[in-house]
Formats: sequence, structure tokens, C-alpha cells
Amino acid sequence: MKVMGIVAGRHNGNSEILVKEALLACQEAGAEVTLVNLFDYNILPCTGCEGCTMSMGNVAMGKGDYTGCVLKDKDDVDALVTEMQKNNGLIIGVPTYDLMPSSIYTRFTHRFLAYELAFLLKIGKVKEDPHQVAGLIAVGGSCKDWQGLALDTMSATMFTQSTIVVDKFLSTRNGRPGNVLLKDDQIARAHKMGENIIKAIQTPVDQRTWLGDPDQGICPNCHSDLIMRGEEHWDGIKWPFECVVCGAGGDIQKDENGNFKFVLAPDGLCRDRNVNECRDKHLEEIMETRIHFMQNQGVAKEKMAKYKELKFPTVEIAK
Repeated sequence: MKVMGIVAGRHNGNSEILVKEALLACQEAGAEVTLVNLFDYNILPCTGCEGCTMSMGNVAMGKGDYTGCVLKDKDDVDALVTEMQKNNGLIIGVPTYDLMPSSIYTRFTHRFLAYELAFLLKIGKVKEDPHQVAGLIAVGGSCKDWQGLALDTMSATMFTQSTIVVDKFLSTRNGRPGNVLLKDDQIARAHKMGENIIKAIQTPVDQRTWLGDPDQGICPNCHSDLIMRGEEHWDGIKWPFECVVCGAGGDIQKDENGNFKFVLAPDGLCRDRNVNECRDKHLEEIMETRIHFMQNQGVAKEKMAKYKELKFPTVEIAK
């Protein structure tokens, strides 16, 4: 068993302390553990060049070979993702800033598209799904009202690696580095997360289940709190409501006690982002929109002239 801890907060801060405690539980169970703090690495932002998806689309259409991220030789992301993919489990700790995870975490995970496992499996560059599991910890100085997007945003970053989140929790009221050391219950919760990761790793893939708080979240599929009104998908599928994170579809209903719940439709998991075969349909969508653009790029080029010539004042920064 191999488990990697990933921290996107300061050294010896609350996120790192909790991840270390979770890793300790994994180590006690016999796992080989590693710990990386993203502040120790050079992580360039995604440039939006579309080189990865364009290359994947070419391979899917029988043209050329996959070239990977254009930045892979310019920073540490390729090496980090390569090592990350060798692990059976991940434990990720991230501080929350203004409802969302820290920017260094999202900078790192936005580069994951070049390593999108469902796409790489579809085009034959990866032969087997490693069936990785993860536990997520979001740390903040206040309560859930100031961390409301943190865990769901972190969950959304796991799909490209086909990493299944089996546990997650909010570490609240920890405003200062080391504050969590005054919260024995949160330290114990982190240790339990490590035990849950080991339990998931040791469970056959087709028998793995959610191991966190059974009442967490509204979505029964991924335990997200974010449910939005459904809109028609590119291929016509539509539900009254759907989960923002995993894409599960269904409707909001009242139970016998008058409580609202999200009930999945019979076909509500046909777009489940946790499933490679469902998620690789997105590559088909990318290819379709690309083909449409290429067929009409003359029109776009003609209209682009207006915006290339359009200038506005900017902000000059003294050097």
C-alpha cells in the first residue's frame, strides 16, 4: 500500500498537521507514505493553450501521438503527477480562503487535464485504471458558512485522475497556525480518515463505498452540498436538478418528515464524473466543438479583426 499526502498550506500549519496525523494512521497500518507540500515546488499556471485536449482529440481520430502538457519540461507538475499516480491513496489538506481552496492547490490541479485518465484510457495511452482513492480535508478559521465551496471544489479536482473520494471533512475554527492542536476531536478525525483510506484500499474495487459521515452533503452519489437546476446537455439529456460536482441527475423531493432530499433519476448516473466511461464522453464533446470551429474559422477570423484592433487603457506598474 502506498499513500501520498498533499498539502497546500504553510509548513507546520493546520493543514499539514492534519495530513500528517492521517498519514500516521496509514503508516501504522503498514502503508508506505510520502508527503509533499506544494509550496516547495515550481508550479506554473495552465496557459489555456488546449494543446493537451487537441492532441488527445487527434489521437482519438487516428492522427499522431499524444504529446502531453506543453509545460511538462518547464516546472515540477509532471514529476509530481507521475509520483502521485503511483499511489493507492491520497490524503489532501488545503486551507480555505474566501469559501474556496487556496490558489496554489487550484493552480496545481488545473494542470490535471493533460493527465485526464478517462481520455488517456480512451486513446490507449494508459492501459489500466489504478483505482485510486482519496480523503480530503479543508481547513478554515470560521465555520462552514465561510468554507462552503472548499470540499466541493476539491472533490471536483479528483475526477481527471479517476480518484474516488471516500472521505472528507471540514476542519473549522482554526484561524492560527497550530490552532488545530487544541482540537483533539479534529486530530482524531484526521486519524480516522487515514484508517478509512487503508480500509478502502484493502476493499475490492467493486465493493468500495463512502466511508465518511453518512449524512454529509445533499448528493447521495458524491456527498456534495451543491445542487443546481438542470439544463440540457450537449446531447439532449436533461434532469430537473443535478449535482454540480459529480453530475448526477434527479429531482428535489420532500420525505415523510418534511425534509428535502435529492433523489436520483433512473438514468441519473449516466453522466457520473466518477466513472471513466461516462466522463470520456466529454472528449467527444470537445472534439465536436473543435470540428465545428474548424469548419467555421473563416467567419471567426473575420470577426476577430474588430477585437484585435480594439484598445483600452491599461494599468502601468512601475518597475
